[in-house]
Amino acid sequence: ATWVAGMPVNMPTHAHGQGYSDLNFLIPELVDRIEYRKGPYFAKNGDFSAAGSADILYRTTLDENFASMTLGQRRYQRLVGGGSTDIGQGLKLLGAIELMHNDGPWQVPEHIRKSNAVVTLSGGTRAEGWSTSLMAYDAKWNSTDQIPQRLIDAGTYNGQPFGRFDSLDPTDGGNTQRTSLSGEWHRNTDTGATKVAAYAIDYRLKLFSNFTYALERPATGDQFSQQDKRTIYGFSANQAIDHQIGSLPARSEFGVQVRHDRIRVGLFDTQARQIIGTTRDDKVQETLLGAYGQTSVELTPWLRGIVGVRADQARFKVDSLSNSANSGSASDHLLSPKLSLILGPWAKTEFFFNAGRGFHSNDARGTTATVDPKTGDPVDKVPGLVAARGMEIGARTEWIPGLQSSIALWKLDFDSELVYVGDAGATEANRPSTRRGIEWNNRYIPLPWLLVDADLAWTHARFSDSDPSGNRIPNAVDKVASIAVTARDLGPWSASMQWRYLGSGSLIEDNSVRSKSSLTTNLRLSRRLTPKTEVTLDVFNLFDRKVNDIEYFYESQLPGEIAPVADKHVHPAEPRTIRLTLRVGF
Repeated sequence: ATWVAGMPVNMPTHAHGQGYSDLNFLIPELVDRIEYRKGPYFAKNGDFSAAGSADILYRTTLDENFASMTLGQRRYQRLVGGGSTDIGQGLKLLGAIELMHNDGPWQVPEHIRKSNAVVTLSGGTRAEGWSTSLMAYDAKWNSTDQIPQRLIDAGTYNGQPFGRFDSLDPTDGGNTQRTSLSGEWHRNTDTGATKVAAYAIDYRLKLFSNFTYALERPATGDQFSQQDKRTIYGFSANQAIDHQIGSLPARSEFGVQVRHDRIRVGLFDTQARQIIGTTRDDKVQETLLGAYGQTSVELTPWLRGIVGVRADQARFKVDSLSNSANSGSASDHLLSPKLSLILGPWAKTEFFFNAGRGFHSNDARGTTATVDPKTGDPVDKVPGLVAARGMEIGARTEWIPGLQSSIALWKLDFDSELVYVGDAGATEANRPSTRRGIEWNNRYIPLPWLLVDADLAWTHARFSDSDPSGNRIPNAVDKVASIAVTARDLGPWSASMQWRYLGSGSLIEDNSVRSKSSLTTNLRLSRRLTPKTEVTLDVFNLFDRKVNDIEYFYESQLPGEIAPVADKHVHPAEPRTIRLTLRVGF
């Protein structure tokens, strides 16, 4: 689950896929901090947070006003500027705007045009105050979707050269808009804290894709459009209280959250972005109500405990405009207990145990559907909420001077997985699963100017039921690693280098086809010209490795092929890319 400035990013019952999360409206220069939470162990977090959550908090004031310009290869241009000022009577105004264009390495230029703006008015203090924000985001682009590996291996198509950055449908692409109004009020005292927040979001997306080329419609091609138009309203309130349980110090928090989506969502057959047929067209109302409470208590000087519980109820109403048999209403509810124990510290080391239940919602259309919209075959309805159960045990330490290190053994079970369906360009509920693994995270400052971050993870992911097709979860990678070395404030210079490794993963349940692992290196070099002026050089994919962002395995058929072919379909990562940024403060 991802939140930005108090608003949810994940979209349930989304045209492109359940829980779709688009962070392109984020302006990194405005981020104050990010609160990460791992696993379903926190009562405050609800839908989509079973594996974890990130709460990205924006600033209400800036340390200095600034303007920044980035230029790079392949017509990359980005302008961003922001400032804040005191307008009197304790009120502060912040504004920022971002403009970006990029063609990328693709033979069909991406030609992305993005505009983004934020205005925030705030008053009061950190102890007691309020803020309200207006955001607006718009983007348009052409897209080069994944292409079959057989074409890359052949190097030609229809007698013409064909490479990794080519496209099979130059009319693929899309556009999206997001406008929001949000506000919050908070009060912090010596004995507790109160916070109330609300938001309204208007969101739109039109996405045009062609993943199977001429498998279903040889005459017109298989392009389809996923379209989503919605308004979202939400409210939350929570109260934290410091108190005692007997003679033991404790802190309790209680909260309520409500989100209501009013959605027009559809899947259409298209040719060159023109609709030629309707697969699904639905009006959906979806409401998710959650209430939670948790108490943290210091049982002894070396043992703390946190007990929590969360109750969620989901209501769905679907009006299918394309097939009335799929209309209807449904509801579901779930109770999620949480428990954490923290032992220590001893020698700057503490041990922890976390356990809890979380969930993700399913697409509302699946909760009322009775027939497949393409074939007309009967289908089973899916539950509205899908439970997950997690557990971890581990330790974190600062015993070695300058080193913060943690290690955790974890397990996460889902009652059903959401999996990608290549020929439909969508996700669907699937089989139950179990995942377990080890994570080792390190942050080391051996010298005041030198920082080393190293994060390593190994995961064993399997479907937990019996099925002749196999038990591997497609696209679940086995190993992940990230290592970064940063040298800071060496006179006017700073530099960093990061290595990111994504291991291989099965692309099909029987493990007969696997993705390739990837290792990429990014370099950043900065020099401060004056106290308020800085130049930064970024080199992405420093060693120009040919790696893929996407690998799927499914059947497709090219124009001219006499039968479908089961094949890998890949989307390459960008080649080595150089960008230069000038930032001026004032």
